[in-house]
Order: sequence, then structure tokens, then C-alpha cells
Amino acid sequence: MTEPVKQLKELVDSSDNIVFFGGAGVSTESGIPDFRSTDGLYHQQWKYPPETILSHTFYESNPEEFFRFYRTKLLAPDAKPNAAHYKLAEWEKAGKLKAVITQNIDGLHQAAGSRRVLELHGSVHRNYCEKCGKFHDFDFMLHSSGIPRCECGGIVKPDVVLYEEGLDQKTLNDSVRAIAGADMLIIGGTSLNVYPAAGLINYYRGHKLVLINKSAVARDLAADLVITDPIGEVLGQL
Repeated sequence: MTEPVKQLKELVDSSDNIVFFGGAGVSTESGIPDFRSTDGLYHQQWKYPPETILSHTFYESNPEEFFRFYRTKLLAPDAKPNAAHYKLAEWEKAGKLKAVITQNIDGLHQAAGSRRVLELHGSVHRNYCEKCGKFHDFDFMLHSSGIPRCECGGIVKPDVVLYEEGLDQKTLNDSVRAIAGADMLIIGGTSLNVYPAAGLINYYRGHKLVLINKSAVARDLAADLVITDPIGEVLGQL
């Protein structure tokens, strides 16, 4: 165990109100490509830039192309939780971790056993008919083709926050409360580029701020501990 990981273990051992704030890097070790790294979605060839396709305007004007991209790039049926997901679920079960706040939409935290997961950008596991409101699951969307339709004829829209759409207010409020009350905040697998999600960490008032990311982070954070390694590798050692 390296010295930084030993320090992390000491901080975790002395905390009982940990909040974890995570981004795409938590899921890349599960084989889900990240949006902004050099081999991520944003650097792959597509007819339109991903930022355009994943916008509310594009969804409304070109739903067929939106869903083609969505199924191909955002649904990962074979992805499994990694060491980071399992460690966080273990800490929650032990009563140490009070919330996972994630920018990811893949549901892997829940698959690993986490119960209090605040999904800032929604989830691919929830899809609703825009006409009648009926719920449709992941498999429905995975096996649909063209524009997915409900029995009533309405379009089934993923409960995922697109560009130009606002974040869910209750999820935001719950996240602010969790971070403000935490005695330890671990930020993992995110470059803190995406707002308003990244701004949430400003509500932390404690003195155990830990940053774990495989590359340097965009913002200059006064972190108490910085570990520049993949999050799954790090948490897997604890």
C-alpha cells in the first residue's frame, strides 16, 4: 500500500459521514468510455458532434439519429461494477458513507449495492413515455429500434439530463445537504469540468477533502490529499 493510500485509509477510518462525488472516471474501469478523455466519446467520429446530438434541441428535431447514438454509445449492457463501486457500497453498509453523488447515468453504483445514490444527470435505467408517463426499463430501450414508442404511441424518453435541460432540483438540494454535512468528501474520477454539478463541492465545509483522479483536475482545489491514479485501483487497495 503506497503512502497516499495509507493516508486515505486513515482518513476513512476516522470518518463516519463520508460523501463520495464521482464522475466518468469511476465507470471507465468498467469499460464505459468517458466523454472527454482522448479516447472518449467526444473524440470519436460521428455525423454530428456528441454535444449536439445529446442536446434537447437535437432530440426534438432529429430523434431517430439521437436514439441511434444513444443506443450505440450510452447503453452498456455488459458493464459490471468495479472495485470502486463495491468499496463505496461496503462503506455505506458499514454506516460510514452517507451518500454517493454521481454524474454517471449507468446505474453501476446501485448494481454494486449502494442504496443512497443521487444521480445528477439521471439514469439509463429509467425511461418514460412523454405522452402517458408509463415507465420503461433498460431492456425496453436496448431492444427498441428507431424511435422507441410506448403502447399508447408516445415517444419513450430516457430520464437522462440532456444539454439545455436543467438538473432535477430535489437531487441538487439533497446533494448540497449531503456535502454540507459531510465530515469527509471524496471526489473521484472527475475533472470537475461539468457545471452545475462541479459547483456542488463548494458546499463542503470539512477538512478531509480527497481528490482521486488519474489525470490532473481542471480546478485548483485546496484538497487535503490528492491521488493521481485510477479510482478503482486506489479504492481496491483499501
